[in-house]
Amino acid sequence: MQSRVSWVTEVGLLAAFITITGMFKLPSLFPGTEFQLSAPLAVAICAVFGFSKYITAGLLSSAVGLILGTQTVLNVFVALVFRLTVGIILLALGRSWPVVMLAGPIGSAVARLALGGIVGKAVIPLLVAAVPGLVFTAVLACPLTALLKRIKEQRKVIGHAMQR
Repeated sequence: MQSRVSWVTEVGLLAAFITITGMFKLPSLFPGTEFQLSAPLAVAICAVFGFSKYITAGLLSSAVGLILGTQTVLNVFVALVFRLTVGIILLALGRSWPVVMLAGPIGSAVARLALGGIVGKAVIPLLVAAVPGLVFTAVLACPLTALLKRIKEQRKVIGHAMQR
């Protein structure tokens, strides 16, 4: 069983990864519809570390974004819809490569639908503006998942070697 200190440290590092990559955005045709580069990383985190660590790290990342002023309440809402959608998809359908590849774009599309409902704007332009980010997420989710799996496995080996 993983120690509490190890769990908190891991969640903190994951939150930092999400926060830092979330500060970089792909530009879009419409102001306010930029696409965060943290989306494929978030999918990979959920697939490798599980929903509990993923949602906790995501909430911490959103809190840090609000504190730093890099996110608004609306950004946090959209991110939360994305995170919950991705988490539910991965919990319900498993962590196979097709599911990992499609969870991010589906989560982004659902988040855009929610954003359109809140701001009362046409959803189609919001979805069209998100297409480059959806493709970006689908393409990078699998390689990032493989990379995080390797890192997690190496951490176990190093941790095991240090215990002896």
